[in-house]
Amino acid sequence: MAGGGFVADAPTTSFDSKITLAILITCIVAASGGLIFGYDVGISGGVTTMLPFLEKFFPDILRKAAGSDVNMYCVYDSQVLTLFTSSLYLAGLVTSLLASRVTAWIGRKNTIILGGATFLCGGALNGASQNLAMLMIGRVLLGFGAGFTNQAAPLYLSEIAPAKWRGAFNTGFQFFLGVGVVVAACINYGTAKHTWGWRVSLGLAVVPAAIMAGGAFLITDTPSSLVEHGKVDQARYALRKVRGSTVDIEPELEELIRWNEVAKSMKEEPFKVIFERQYRPHLVLGILIPLFNQLAGINIVAFYAPNLFQSVGLGHNAALMSSIILGLVNLASILVSTGVVDRFGRRFLFITGGIVMFVCQVGVAVVLAVVTGVKGTKDISKGNAILVLVLLSIYTAGFGWSWGPLSWLIPSEIFPLKIRTTGQSIAVGINFITLFALSQTFLAMLCHFKFGAFLFYAGWILIMTIFIIFFLPETKGVPLESMYTIWGKHWFWRRFVKGEANQENHP
Repeated sequence: MAGGGFVADAPTTSFDSKITLAILITCIVAASGGLIFGYDVGISGGVTTMLPFLEKFFPDILRKAAGSDVNMYCVYDSQVLTLFTSSLYLAGLVTSLLASRVTAWIGRKNTIILGGATFLCGGALNGASQNLAMLMIGRVLLGFGAGFTNQAAPLYLSEIAPAKWRGAFNTGFQFFLGVGVVVAACINYGTAKHTWGWRVSLGLAVVPAAIMAGGAFLITDTPSSLVEHGKVDQARYALRKVRGSTVDIEPELEELIRWNEVAKSMKEEPFKVIFERQYRPHLVLGILIPLFNQLAGINIVAFYAPNLFQSVGLGHNAALMSSIILGLVNLASILVSTGVVDRFGRRFLFITGGIVMFVCQVGVAVVLAVVTGVKGTKDISKGNAILVLVLLSIYTAGFGWSWGPLSWLIPSEIFPLKIRTTGQSIAVGINFITLFALSQTFLAMLCHFKFGAFLFYAGWILIMTIFIIFFLPETKGVPLESMYTIWGKHWFWRRFVKGEANQENHP
């Protein structure tokens, strides 16, 4: 592909594989880890517009909304309210710092179970909250659960899926995340008029957590994790089960054993090794991909879509319905990504999605600037509010086929085994710390920047799309154990790698 990116397909080691019923069931269970994260993303914004919830925990916002001279951008500007949303992501950040060791210590499967159980406790506490302290403690427990799950589930999917379908299987995490968002939006819409509605919305978080944790008991750990723990016979059984009884799994197993021995021979601490020059490409992408994912603004739109649409004149019920529409658009676009990611590759989807998102964010900013005025004091017509919804729907579609699923896929597939859990932990941590910062500041940004908040995200989308064009090599169809070959072929990253990758012939 031109433009300074990946120049030629890297030689890889290929293994026999086919899609079996076992691999489908196993990947569906692992991907359902996205349910709990998606449910929280979808539930938070709707709950914060429910009058009984605001009356109990945030009465100041209602008094502000009742004021006669209120700026439409500033109605929901409350640091305590945004802390309700962002506290989960701060807790997830703390957990992600531990998740690398936990995932390596107890395995990918058991980490998923641990995350589901912790999230379940948090959901139960939120639904039963009697005061702000209970509410916040519940959110922290949810964050712990999401931190463990977001570390283990994408890693599990990349390690268990056949290389040539790894992209499609890994997008399952983002698909279930999207399902969680839509389900949460529907529940918010159905319970919004009831005094106990917010309790139902928050408390039902126990359901996706139970589904994921219960399902994880029924699947095997990944062959890589089993080999890492010295369980070679179990790894052989797991490989035979997911690859099919007619497939010769010994070459793949031998490759896993070889790379595990290389990893174990490493005496240094993985958190030190990952900063070595030869792993600079992995580290940079592991940091910037999740950082850019959040700076695209999608989770901010998801968190605060009801607040945003209610602010621009759609009304309470219409605002909640708008969240459902955005969620359905996101789901449909993720399915598109699943079907084409292993055919057209990661770079193509990243670039096309980035272009669409940039145009739409600029479009939203222009519409709001023209129809509400620079100060945001003019009323917006329902027609223009619907135009904003259409633009954000197209933006959501662009994200759903690109940065949504691929931001989980790329960090989970580029790191070698000896630093894989460490790299994934860093990626998840960056995701959470950026998410915390943006979710804590978005409503204040919307109040002070007004329509300029969308230009802020548009600028970042432009930067990250240019970054992909020049600095992301294509990883489509490359087995995890052969991923080192892509760096030696890249115009920029080949100067950092050494060993086998440097011995390849560069074009």
